Amino acid sequence: VLQGYAAEMDNPLMAHLISPELQNKKDVLFGNMEEIYHFHNRICLRELETYVEYPELVGRCFLDQMEDFQIYEKYCQNKPRSESLWRQFSDSVFFQECQRKLDHKLSLDSYLLKPVQRITKYQLLLKEMLKYSKNCEGAEDLQEALTSILGILKAVNDSMHQIAITGYDGNLNELGKLLMQGSFNVWTDHKKGHTKVKDLARFKPMQRHLFLHEKAVLFCKKREENGEGYEKAPSYSYKHSLNMAAVGITENVKGDAKKFEIWYNAREEVYIIQAPTPEVKATWVNEIRKVLT
Repeated sequence: VLQGYAAEMDNPLMAHLISPELQNKKDVLFGNMEEIYHFHNRICLRELETYVEYPELVGRCFLDQMEDFQIYEKYCQNKPRSESLWRQFSDSVFFQECQRKLDHKLSLDSYLLKPVQRITKYQLLLKEMLKYSKNCEGAEDLQEALTSILGILKAVNDSMHQIAITGYDGNLNELGKLLMQGSFNVWTDHKKGHTKVKDLARFKPMQRHLFLHEKAVLFCKKREENGEGYEKAPSYSYKHSLNMAAVGITENVKGDAKKFEIWYNAREEVYIIQAPTPEVKATWVNEIRKVLT
């Protein structure tokens, strides 16, 4: 892909086949695939090969390189831009010519999906290895590697949702690390405002998608899109946010094990939040408590 497509975009002999809108868009189309390739070629593969005789120690290889695996997050975040560009130009003569020369049965988009598929495969392989390495020397490392890879997958997944937020004025990066995201039923009970609104609010919950950052929690409304692939992915229109410095939390709400409360400015605004399950509630309450302490 890097030699037969990406490099060809800079090949003067192929320039006449590339439409002007596609020129200078190499980074959008391929993201940081080259970075991923070099990481595997120069670092990851070489270290894996040192464990050929001792497969049970392979967990160490992952632990040593866990930071490097975060390059996949960058690739996945760029994927929606890459896909929408591909859809515009998929029938371009340039791509057809490259595919013909490579003698590939599949078109470029199948190969651009590989890194996304790859990052989800590691956890399956590690789980499989753990199954057969119960009392081996390297079992702990394998378990830790699995936990770390699952952490990276969660970060990739969270960031894919985060880039779909629309209508937020500020810079999301300034809110600190994204810790959790998920969909909830939310009831509001504000001191200000009309009694009628307040009475109404008690009965009908709003569907909100919450994004918990280190410095703020964002309330968004999920919009389902019609389309294919990443276009089908939802977008989240930003409604409002609460600064974590002024947030308080009530962990238990009478009568419902799935509910908790977030309140703001000494209970001037109260949000009753219902998680899909008690387990989801528990993880959110723990994360919020960590941020507050």
